[in-house]
Amino acid sequence: MSLDYQTEMSRLYKLAQKFNCFYLSGLGCPEYKPFFVEGYQVGLVRPDVMKQLLKYPEVFMVGPSGVELNPAFRDYEERSNQVDKVLKELRKENVFIALKGWRDENYEVKTDFLSKSLLKMDRCATCLFGIRNYGVDINGYVRHPTLGLCLWFQKRSPTKQTWPGKWDNMVGGGLSVGHGILETAHKEAMEEASIPEHLLCNLISAGCVSFFFESERGLFPNTEFVFDLELPVDFVPVNSDGEVETFELLPASQCLEKMLTADFKTTSTPVALDFLIRHGIVSPENEREYLKIIELLHVPLQSIYGKCTPNSIKENGTSLHSISK
Repeated sequence: MSLDYQTEMSRLYKLAQKFNCFYLSGLGCPEYKPFFVEGYQVGLVRPDVMKQLLKYPEVFMVGPSGVELNPAFRDYEERSNQVDKVLKELRKENVFIALKGWRDENYEVKTDFLSKSLLKMDRCATCLFGIRNYGVDINGYVRHPTLGLCLWFQKRSPTKQTWPGKWDNMVGGGLSVGHGILETAHKEAMEEASIPEHLLCNLISAGCVSFFFESERGLFPNTEFVFDLELPVDFVPVNSDGEVETFELLPASQCLEKMLTADFKTTSTPVALDFLIRHGIVSPENEREYLKIIELLHVPLQSIYGKCTPNSIKENGTSLHSISK
């Protein structure tokens, strides 16, 4: 299938803007306040979240310049437990859509990827605080004798808590507490696609993509560790954890159209787009916004939050009026 790339690619820049909607339009807005733990900014909080946190002054100190986790909580376990209690209460009250996706799977909250974790938080709640998330994605591809370069996509189960029924990369999963990058890649590959260990030996690290997305659920500053995996022509992925409805193998030239539809998970498109760029399907010759797209696949999330102490967090009980100014 041939494509009019100049027409097709003009839509890719819009797609890159979509999965970076907060980076382009929300970052720097005064309504979004920094979230501090131990004197370090680790996230951003929206006004609707701050209004709820005001109910818990013993845990969150809310002021005009931001939200600070009570510094009286001195260690990892205490911070984690105190935050968890608040989140579970908000979940019972059905306050936030995001908390409907509770999984009892925790993510680490850190000042940066290599630093010591300050606390852990259920993965569904991290978007309420704009916590940087890390995940692993695998591009399963085939060099087909007649179709050429092809990519496997999965269709997410209609019962998934997030993005149900949407098309997605072949394998993907978040980096949860206690699991390393390669370990997560192997775990997700076996659970989601039943890829055997002897094929996973061919897994190749292909860098990272990063983006900052916002939806009604919250803020998503995500970094994905990307792997490429060449698969035999006769291999067909089979789901084993109930989270995938079906798989489909598509020629690379048809992948773009799939990714540009509303049926594809927005926050998974950067991984597939990055693959198509690295394999020359999208190039400077056929995409006039090539450089802008490249930049939007690698936004600087590791330095996006300041490492300064909160200098004017006020006492508990600050009025909502002062927050919303």
